[in-house]
Amino acid sequence: DVPELRALIGEVAAEQLERSGSDDPRGVSAALRVCFTRLMKSEKKFFVDQLNMLVKRISQEAAEGKDTSGSNGELLLRLHSQYPGDIGCFTIYFLNLVRLEPGEAMFLGANEPHAYLHGDCVEVMACSDNTVRAGLTPKFIDVLTLCEMLNYTPAPSSSKILPAAQSQLDPHVYLYDPPVPDFTIMRIEIPASIKLYLISAMESASILLVIQGTAVGTSTAAASEMSLRRGSVLFVSANESISLHLSSPDGMLLFRACCLL
Repeated sequence: DVPELRALIGEVAAEQLERSGSDDPRGVSAALRVCFTRLMKSEKKFFVDQLNMLVKRISQEAAEGKDTSGSNGELLLRLHSQYPGDIGCFTIYFLNLVRLEPGEAMFLGANEPHAYLHGDCVEVMACSDNTVRAGLTPKFIDVLTLCEMLNYTPAPSSSKILPAAQSQLDPHVYLYDPPVPDFTIMRIEIPASIKLYLISAMESASILLVIQGTAVGTSTAAASEMSLRRGSVLFVSANESISLHLSSPDGMLLFRACCLL
């Protein structure tokens, strides 16, 4: 539906994608791989010309009051203003656009392309020896490695949403437990009515991030008291607990990255 993108990937690849039905996920994946690879390998002058044509068309339609949502017009123009002439502006047509509300989370497996657009989030990654980029960056783009390694399996954004489960041991703790053993996230919400709270010991080391509130922390592993406020980051050793003496009138919000052994 975006003629400028169709020109970049070519009629053969576009028709292959159109012919691949939803009942054949392997066929869709193969067609997506061909289309994305054709896009990323297109000559710079060609894709810049097509991108300029697309931006001009969307800008004119927006000025005339037309609906540009079918071409993700608002997002395209914003990205192009931030990264003019960047091939990453075309990658939005291969991705789901996801808006997360406060407290919501999503999990992305290895080799799944993603782009963070705006807002604040807590992000945790498994150990990795590479970051391969596709666009919207001034850094190097390794096109061959990128196109070869990506997971092209289509999926709705709803399948990536990771719900929070309230802990049975502590009603102030909410768990985001992804389908991998590498890490778990805990959201700890301490109400203002509680002035003394215990960060419980775990068998694994963990990292504690303070988002809201102030407190003084004490621990058997620390030589002195720790002053905690928004932006404070704390490394918690395995089998170490921390007592928080809250001093803020609005309670505290913390996130804890750990590994459930």
